[in-house]
Amino acid sequence: MSDANTTPHVVITGAAGALGRAVAQHFLEQGARLALIDHHAGRLAEVFPGLDNSQHLLLAGDVTSAPDMAELLTGQVLKAFGRVDALVHIAGGFEMGEATHALSRASWDRMMNLNAWSFVAVTQAVLPSMIERKSGRIVAVTAKVAARGAPAMAAYIASKSALQRLVEAMAAEAAPHGVSVNSVAPSVLDTPANRQAMPDANPAEWVSTSVAAQTIGFLASPAAAALHGQHLTLDT
Repeated sequence: MSDANTTPHVVITGAAGALGRAVAQHFLEQGARLALIDHHAGRLAEVFPGLDNSQHLLLAGDVTSAPDMAELLTGQVLKAFGRVDALVHIAGGFEMGEATHALSRASWDRMMNLNAWSFVAVTQAVLPSMIERKSGRIVAVTAKVAARGAPAMAAYIASKSALQRLVEAMAAEAAPHGVSVNSVAPSVLDTPANRQAMPDANPAEWVSTSVAAQTIGFLASPAAAALHGQHLTLDT
């Protein structure tokens, strides 16, 4: 691994999920030092059993809670790492829902909290330090379907569309300070959960988590310094 000054310091939310694992593996292969965040500490320990705890952090927290994220990211990660070079915000949620005219407030709040507000809660604990250093990359995971409504997906699509607008707004605010903010917008990711949920679909038409992780790695790298508020659609 490189010395502390050149080693990338990367935070990944939703790290125990299928995409989170692929992204973590990608950055580990780059020699990065990782802070991996998920809702359940036990799940992180199960997914990353051999990770060197002297180098990396496994942290449990609620990404929809600004106080939780401030305590974890400002209170623990920044103190341990000294800086965060890249934040990859994968945590979120998906659910099919009611027809739009029958949408429940609970469904609306659940999707908005998981997919839109979580981005604010997580980034507000990290972005100020990036602005101070005039360097940093933030990558969110949005969705290809965020561009247009579809039946029984109103709350989910609205929340991912809101996330894209937040990415664009933050990108405009952060760009003058040397920080780039972008997203990847997958169609369907080839994950065990999606294979189980859609047994009759053809996974060959889906996006592999490895390919998605490589795209995220690009957006988190210096090569993406001129990209601001972009949503890279991942499709086959």
